[in-house]
Amino acid sequence: MNNAELGLAIVKKNKLLKDVYENTLAAFNIFKLSAEQIISELAQIHSDKDFLFNEKGEFEFNIRFGADILIFSMHTNVFEFSRMHEVMKLPYIKEDIERSFCGMINIYNFLADSFDYNRTSDLGYLIGRMFINKDNHYFIEGKREIGLLFNNFNTSLVNKESIEDIIRSAMEYANNFDLLTPPFEEIKVITLGEILALPMYKKQVTAKRLGFEFRKDEN
Repeated sequence: MNNAELGLAIVKKNKLLKDVYENTLAAFNIFKLSAEQIISELAQIHSDKDFLFNEKGEFEFNIRFGADILIFSMHTNVFEFSRMHEVMKLPYIKEDIERSFCGMINIYNFLADSFDYNRTSDLGYLIGRMFINKDNHYFIEGKREIGLLFNNFNTSLVNKESIEDIIRSAMEYANNFDLLTPPFEEIKVITLGEILALPMYKKQVTAKRLGFEFRKDEN
């Protein structure tokens, strides 16, 4: 590859990454506006202060409803799937490999009390992540209420309606995803130093399920 060919390849790749990034940022801004609207409407209907929207910057915001908080976070980098990923087997991708380059928006679930009581050891849970490509097509990896089949990738376009459905589905999942009692064996022993160091409610790691790693439910 000579200098001219190398330069052309770099420019072409950079344009692809820029197009994907801009599509992802546009989608994330729709997420912000839609989430704020949904929360505002719920707060008005129920006259409840437990419905709150909080913007944390250009690439992050959260919504609070009842005992839950959902954090929406956009990654600023563009990713490609590994060759072993199921999405790489789709005819849609095989027709144009550039379609496999995607921006990513993550949705995390935390307990509202974790924030209220500054329990920094509490765990969150990744319940879904949205991938958006250069064609403004998307698919979601996530829990059953949120996730879409990979073969929808060639037809699913990012728009306000689809994003509102994703937000409501994520809220429904979090609301139905109940806090489990921690195993007795994991919390039956504690030192005097631990008791004296912090209030008891800050010592015990709390989460709906232990672990912050993304997994698909078996059911």
